[in-house]
Amino acid sequence: MPVATRPALTPRVPAVHPLDGKPSLIGMTREELGEALAEVRVPPKQIKMRVQQLWHWMYVRGVGDFDAMFNVSKDLRASLDARFTIARPEIIEEQISEDGTRKWLFRFPPRGAGRPVEIETVYIPEEGRGTLCISSQVGCTLTCSFCHTGTQKLVRNLTAEEVLAQLITARHRLGDFPDRDTPDGAIVPADGRKITNIVMMGMGEPLYNFDEVKKALLIAADNEGLSMSKRRITLSTSGVVPEIARTGEEIGVMLAISLHATNDDLRDLLVPINKKYPLKDLIAACRAYPGLSNARRITFEYVMLREVNDSIEDAKALVKLLKGIPAKINLIPFNPWPGTNYQCSEWEQIEKFADYINQAGYASPIRTPRGRDILAACGQLKSESERMKKTERLAFEAMMIANHGEE
Repeated sequence: MPVATRPALTPRVPAVHPLDGKPSLIGMTREELGEALAEVRVPPKQIKMRVQQLWHWMYVRGVGDFDAMFNVSKDLRASLDARFTIARPEIIEEQISEDGTRKWLFRFPPRGAGRPVEIETVYIPEEGRGTLCISSQVGCTLTCSFCHTGTQKLVRNLTAEEVLAQLITARHRLGDFPDRDTPDGAIVPADGRKITNIVMMGMGEPLYNFDEVKKALLIAADNEGLSMSKRRITLSTSGVVPEIARTGEEIGVMLAISLHATNDDLRDLLVPINKKYPLKDLIAACRAYPGLSNARRITFEYVMLREVNDSIEDAKALVKLLKGIPAKINLIPFNPWPGTNYQCSEWEQIEKFADYINQAGYASPIRTPRGRDILAACGQLKSESERMKKTERLAFEAMMIANHGEE
């Protein structure tokens, strides 16, 4: 396998509040929080205790202002408020689909000489679970030909604070944090949470923003804070091969691969990163993924495109390609968007494809399209500022509602 160079990473820029320019404590490690407390002259002997207090308030209770931290002294709260922020991003729009899916358009402040940016985050409620689809970049560099998000140019990477802010704000909007009056130290049950799973499958390629995504996911999985199980966090990549092993070793979450084709010629067209990291290298990296087992399978995402990749011959090639890899294959009915030349496979053909995969011994659930009427389905996310004119979007959404479920 050829040696590939790691992509250049955008330097971390401290998160700032849209109004006052103060850096955010959200997304800092415990060590960085200790340094922040030292800046406001907390005595060294108190720093460990104060870090734990802040961690509890930010990630167990999800408070958005320092005044809510009632067991922190008034003077310290004032000092923190003068120097830092824990404010949530601005919610520009919240849409609720007829199937219960929610989509938020968040606005984050400018970085340096930049401008404010907007990203979309989607919540998908299902029986027994609720999945939050989180973005890692503003826009995307990958230009996958079937993906609406890929038609938006990359603006910048999100910071760890901005990745975490999506989870914290969604939990707040869904009432997923303890009530303000819950006594300090009370046992807050994890069951019944509305957000049980995270998927890094929103806007952008997470592994082109590895360091910030790693930092955010390790904080999300911390058992003294947000307490998301690593078994319920899935990072999806289009195939940034050099970072796949690091994902298993340094983050330890579940892995998903946006595959969509079983030969290089077609994948070069559908997922152009394949030209840099071809299938043989990608599959080799998957076979070597740290901790891979039947209990920790890789999910392969496969979008169903009519008369492109949906034949039984394609199904046979898929089984052959993945032979010996503990895997689940998610079949995704194509979600249309304005200007695309692709069509969704016929439902009967999708079922035949799934039956063949199942008979070969692989779980191959067909992902039920969710949130299509609000452009919240897989591959449909795109910043509002980069999207079609509002009149065109409303007309398209009306058409989608009228045709919902008829693919």
